[in-house]
Amino acid sequence: MAYNSLQEFVQVLEREGELKRVVHPVKAELEITEIADRVMKSGGPALFFENVVGKEIPVLINAFGSLKRMALALGVGSVEEIAREIEQLTRMKPPASLWEKLRMLPELARLGGIAPKVVKEGECQEVIHREPDLGMLPVLTCWPGDGGPFITLPAVVSRHPQSGHRNVGLYRMQIFDSRTTAMHWHLHKVGARHFQAQKPGTGRMELAACLGGDPALIYAATAPLPDQIDEFLFAGFLRKKSIELVKGVTVDLEVPASADIVIEGYIDPSEPLRKEGPFGDHTGFYSLADDYPVFHVTCITHKKKPIYPTTIVGRPPMEDVYLGKATERIFLPLLRLTFPEIVDMNLPAHGVFHNLAIISIKKEYPAHARKIMHGLWGMGQMMFTKIIIVVDHDVNVHDLAEVTWIAGNHIDPKRDVAFVEGPVDVLDHAAPLMGYGSKMGIDATRKWKSEGFEREWPGPIVMDEKTKKYIDSIWGKLGL
Repeated sequence: MAYNSLQEFVQVLEREGELKRVVHPVKAELEITEIADRVMKSGGPALFFENVVGKEIPVLINAFGSLKRMALALGVGSVEEIAREIEQLTRMKPPASLWEKLRMLPELARLGGIAPKVVKEGECQEVIHREPDLGMLPVLTCWPGDGGPFITLPAVVSRHPQSGHRNVGLYRMQIFDSRTTAMHWHLHKVGARHFQAQKPGTGRMELAACLGGDPALIYAATAPLPDQIDEFLFAGFLRKKSIELVKGVTVDLEVPASADIVIEGYIDPSEPLRKEGPFGDHTGFYSLADDYPVFHVTCITHKKKPIYPTTIVGRPPMEDVYLGKATERIFLPLLRLTFPEIVDMNLPAHGVFHNLAIISIKKEYPAHARKIMHGLWGMGQMMFTKIIIVVDHDVNVHDLAEVTWIAGNHIDPKRDVAFVEGPVDVLDHAAPLMGYGSKMGIDATRKWKSEGFEREWPGPIVMDEKTKKYIDSIWGKLGL
């Protein structure tokens, strides 16, 4: 399902009983965070704040904060539907006959209709502020120790200065004043690489921070896509319909026509970096202040009646857990292209995405678990994973009690734990250096004689089926 606007998604959430309107006046500074944090922790609904003190634009938060809302955002009954579709695409073979070519035509035609297309005008430019003031936006100051208010859900459009390749990434933006913000992109992010390529003296780097529109756009900006895959194209795949783009007013970039708010501007690579932060981050701790580029706002455009979408992060579980879970499920089939032995994967909520990954595999040879550990550490954003636990195919990786039981019983710490050094997430405050530290792999699979295990490996305690069926048949008579 393709949403024509964020307003349309809000209507769907309300119809499904997944949204609560808040009419009592609240402040964007700390108060919305405290309300949203309580609601997120209790598994509550999306919140629509209609009366933000001193602001005219309403705030939407926790819109992705459940498995159901995440599925609604992507227009499916379950995100597993998208995973299955990707898996089918990865299994497509070149047609060997005319009949097979004809059978593939509907699918190829559908895929051919998802590329983004440029249109002459869009609702995102119904109102144009050529003398922009970021103070018009209801930007949250999330936590008491934050360096200031932060825009937390901007889909930031950039372009590589040489190749022209476009990227859309989700990078937080601390507001410094009415016309400048920080651009917080980590060293390993595509936007940061575009910035590094824009050498001093080669001119300004134009950017556009887009807020709202079809929620598939917001999710696509968070997705760990390969550099060559356009996020607008991926959003079109998710919504089964192409994204319409319009030319920016003051920047030579295309932006989503359905966006609620677009902040246009530039970064000057010759300008000194500026301290950004601290920021109450998704790890549950403050990320420390550090130097980042300054984004200068040249124009703000928006719909006549825009919605300001935002989120907060902090000690999990929070709304971002469900964005991460969608990525876990949607990208699992792509991971299996490289590692077909992987059965399932779990990035637990309290592992904050990059601290812990639990992987089940169909073990086929000695040290297979170690091969998976090292292979995953070489795969895109998986390189940041601090701890990887590998279990056998028959372990439910989503049952943390079962994983704890298996890992505790199946490992000999000296034999089964591997340590390596390499890049880690820059938000890992325990690492000895920013972005560089150690990682741990745990082989919690059953050990084989070919791996040097000479003893007999015991089987788990399981009651026989005959006894279980008999007790099932008399259970009602037992009065238990």
